[in-house]
Amino acid sequence: MDYNTLLDLATDLGYELAMSGAETFRVEDSINRIMASYGIASEVFAIPNCLTVSIETEDGQNLTRMRRIGSHGNDLDSVERFNGLSRAICNRKPDPKEGKRWLDIVRESRLHYSFPVYLLGNFLGAAGFAVFFGGNWLDCICGGICGVLIGLVTRFLENMKANPFFRTIAAAFSMAFLAYLMGAAQLCSNADMVIIGALMILVPGLLFTNAMRDIIYGDTTSGVNRIVQVFLTAVALALGTAAAWRLVSGLLGIPADTATIAHSAFMQCLSCFIGCIGFVILFNIHGPGGLICVLGGTATWLVYLIAFEISGNDLTAYFWSSLFASAYSEVMARIRKYPAISYLVVSIFPLIPGAGVYYTMNYAVRGMNEQFALQGLHTAAIAGIIAVGILLASTVVRMYLTWRGQKKK
Repeated sequence: MDYNTLLDLATDLGYELAMSGAETFRVEDSINRIMASYGIASEVFAIPNCLTVSIETEDGQNLTRMRRIGSHGNDLDSVERFNGLSRAICNRKPDPKEGKRWLDIVRESRLHYSFPVYLLGNFLGAAGFAVFFGGNWLDCICGGICGVLIGLVTRFLENMKANPFFRTIAAAFSMAFLAYLMGAAQLCSNADMVIIGALMILVPGLLFTNAMRDIIYGDTTSGVNRIVQVFLTAVALALGTAAAWRLVSGLLGIPADTATIAHSAFMQCLSCFIGCIGFVILFNIHGPGGLICVLGGTATWLVYLIAFEISGNDLTAYFWSSLFASAYSEVMARIRKYPAISYLVVSIFPLIPGAGVYYTMNYAVRGMNEQFALQGLHTAAIAGIIAVGILLASTVVRMYLTWRGQKKK
């Protein structure tokens, strides 16, 4: 057995999964399964920025590989492909050199949307959610334009090797400044809805979802690490939009508040559908899985509307809809043999409290401390309820699969 090549293969595959945005438990489990399929016990330790793999050979020699994991992507197509490769290696147990060749083939065969399509994803995501949160169709177009600006700023700063925190501040500031200017020029009816729709592009939905799933599987260190990243991203969004508000209010006066539109259930679901199409592109999801994700996001919001109509309480509605989104994702993952994260991250997106984050920041900037505290607590409660829904559904599914596996034995 060529232990060094096999160890390199397993470590490289785990590294690719981590860089694509996979959960910590998936990275560790994939490596352990590969090594176990060759009859080798392994110890794997993964956190969001580091991966360490150790094995012991038949002659008692210890071999270790360590990889530094950089900035994570939102490449769910790659997560699916590398996860599929892991399954193939475990089932067929190729020679380690042949396995390395398979890994190279998967690297080269990954699909990526072109830059114009990427900008289209930004446009659709921001435009759809601008209407979803209460804007009109003029706000929809302006939101889409701001979304495109976010895409341009983000891609430029990525090429300039700027750190993620600065990229988020710069993109949030540029987008909010443009939205406030369009509101002052009466090009849009509600600048707040334009900003909230565009902010959804910058909200770290994948980070939040992975954090919850890491905690589910006992990877508390990774989960807390990701939660801290989510918090820092929220701070960056607040700083960027607050700076834009201060600048515009100093130049043109305080932007006027405008009431939101109470759209019908059909219009909410339609705008949610459009917005989710944009996020399918942004998360690099291809094929039939993209449609499944979009339908999941729309169905999740429909469950929210039904639960709210029955209970009259938004937190209760958030719980049942997040429970549905998580269960839907787990079922689709088992049917299609793909990671559940590919479906969950888009299905849960309509529930992300983008409006709550924006208004919390806005009240803080204006010195409205009471409203700031109330809105902040409510937004935190929504995030907590969503987390509970994800945790509960995923835990129940895992317990069922464990029970079914034990019953077969």
